[in-house]
Amino acid sequence: MTEFTAQDGHGALPTENAPVEPKKSTVKADWPLYEVFLRGKRGLNHVHVGSLHAADDHMALRHARDVYTRRNEGISIWVVPSNSIVASSPSEKDPFFAPNGDKVYRHPTFYEIPDNVPHM
Repeated sequence: MTEFTAQDGHGALPTENAPVEPKKSTVKADWPLYEVFLRGKRGLNHVHVGSLHAADDHMALRHARDVYTRRNEGISIWVVPSNSIVASSPSEKDPFFAPNGDKVYRHPTFYEIPDNVPHM
């Protein structure tokens, strides 16, 4: 006589020859990390909103859409592999940006801006 048990909402299953341990998840622990940037409906630029792991670029884009735009917050999404981002360090602020200080011609401090020029 075969014994049956109900488990995981699947109804009665035979208990003989049933695996003792559950199957391992198919999610890979070594999926790359992606950074997600979202452009809002009224925004002009993309803003970093978070990170996620995905198997490839297309999966990262779909997951970013599902996770970060659930309430129709954005109109454009960028996903970038984290290992592709190169950034300056806050501790390098002074030496990294110092070369711009001696180029006064880049700053319009000695120009007269007419009153009828908007957005200046």
